[in-house]
Amino acid sequence: MGELLDLAEEMAGSARPGEQVEAYLTRGRTTTVRAYGGEVESLAVADSEGAGIRVVVDHRVGFASAGSLDAEVVAEALAEARDNAGFAEVDERAGLAAPDGTAPAEVDTHSAALVGLTTDAKVDMALELERECRGLDPRIRGVRAAIYGDSISEGAVATSTGIRAWDQGTSAHLSVTVLADDSDGGTQTGSAIAAAFDHTTLDPSAVAADAVERAISALGSRKPPSRRVTAVFEPGMASQLLGVIAGTLGADRVQRGRSPFADRVGETVAVPAFTLVDDPTDGRSLGARRYDDEGLATRCNPLIGNGVLQGFLHSSYTGRCWDVPSSASALRSYRTTPQPGPQALIVAPGTLTFEQLLAAVGDGVLVRSVSGLHSGVNPVSGDFSVGAAGLMIRGGAPAEPVREMTIASTLQRMLLDVVAIGADVEWRPGGTGTPSVAIADVSMSGA
Repeated sequence: MGELLDLAEEMAGSARPGEQVEAYLTRGRTTTVRAYGGEVESLAVADSEGAGIRVVVDHRVGFASAGSLDAEVVAEALAEARDNAGFAEVDERAGLAAPDGTAPAEVDTHSAALVGLTTDAKVDMALELERECRGLDPRIRGVRAAIYGDSISEGAVATSTGIRAWDQGTSAHLSVTVLADDSDGGTQTGSAIAAAFDHTTLDPSAVAADAVERAISALGSRKPPSRRVTAVFEPGMASQLLGVIAGTLGADRVQRGRSPFADRVGETVAVPAFTLVDDPTDGRSLGARRYDDEGLATRCNPLIGNGVLQGFLHSSYTGRCWDVPSSASALRSYRTTPQPGPQALIVAPGTLTFEQLLAAVGDGVLVRSVSGLHSGVNPVSGDFSVGAAGLMIRGGAPAEPVREMTIASTLQRMLLDVVAIGADVEWRPGGTGTPSVAIADVSMSGA
C-alpha cells in the first residue's frame, strides 16, 4: 500500500497554484496456463504497471500516461499532461473528484493464498480440468482448450482535491471448451467457466461436467421453425443481456444520445417484479471493490426498482453536467480517462427454482449461448437481434436441441415482457449476480 499511494500523493502534491492534479497508478500480474493433450500448451506470466495523470487548469484538462511506475517517468507524464492542458478546449465543468464523506465498504477481494500459489499448482489445475473432461463421456472427442488463469493487482488514486485511495484484489478462473461428435459428422461444442477471488473455491470437476453436459445436450441440434416464443435466458445469458442494458444507463451514453432510456427516469420501463442495481459493495460479486477509479468510495446504485427507472451511473464529470453527485461509477485504465459504467450488476431474484421456472413457462426455448451480442444490439433504438443456440422447452422441461437461430425483440420490450425470474442466482466472472429470466413474445427465426 505505502509505495504506490506515496508516489500518487507525491504527484498530486506537486499541483501548482490554480491547478488540480490527479495521479492514477496500477500494477499487477496475470498468469495463464493452457492445457492440451495432457500437456502444457502454453504458460504466460505477464507483469504490468502504469500511471495516468490528469491536470486541470483554467477549465482545461490535460492527460498523459506512462507504462512505468518509475518516479522520473511518472514525473515526465505529469509534465506532458500540463503541456496537453494548454491545447485542450475550455470546459466549465472540468474538474477532479473531491471527497464526499462516504466511507468505503468493508469488502475483501484479496486472497493471500492465491498470491502464494506456485506455478506448478496452477499447471496442475489446468491439467486436471482437461483430464476430467476427457473421462466423463465417450462422445467427447477432444478438448479445445482447458485454461487456468489468475490476476493479482493493486491501484492507488490521489488528487490535489483531497482524494486518497488504495485497493488490491485477486481473481482466478477455470474455463474449458470441449468437442463432441454429432451423428451427421459435425461437431458440437460445450463451454464452461467458473471464477472466484480465491482459487481454493474453484472445482475442476464441476466445470468439466458443465462443459461436457452442454456439448452432449447439443448433439443432433437443428434449426427450429420460426415463431414467437417465450425465451428463458439461463443466468450466464441473462448476465450478458443485462450488461448490454446497463451499458445504456451510463450518463455519458445518455448525454451523447446513445441510450433508449434517456429522459425516462421515474417511468415504468420493466415489469414490477424486476429490480436491477449496480452494487460493488456486495462482497459476493467479483466486481466488488472499495473505490471507483476516481478514488470515491463505492456504493449501491439503484438502476431499475420494481420496474421503475431510478437513474443513471455517473462519474464526477457527468455528475457536474447533470448537477447531481457522482455515483462512484468511474471506470478507466491508466491509459484512459474515467467514464461511468457498471461494476457489479445484480438482479433481485424471484422465488422459483430453475425447474419451477421452466414448468411455469410450459413451452418455449432455453437460450444457452448467443453470438453477435454487441453487434446485434442498437444502443440508440434498443433493437435486439442475435444468433443463439439452446434447447426447446416442451411441457415445462428441456427438449430437443436447436441451433443457428436468431432471437429478436427490443431492449425496451424485453424488460416489459419479463414473465418469470428465477431464484437461481449465479455470480459470474464479469461481476454480475443474475438468476434465470423468462421473457415472452420473442421472435425466433430458424428454418
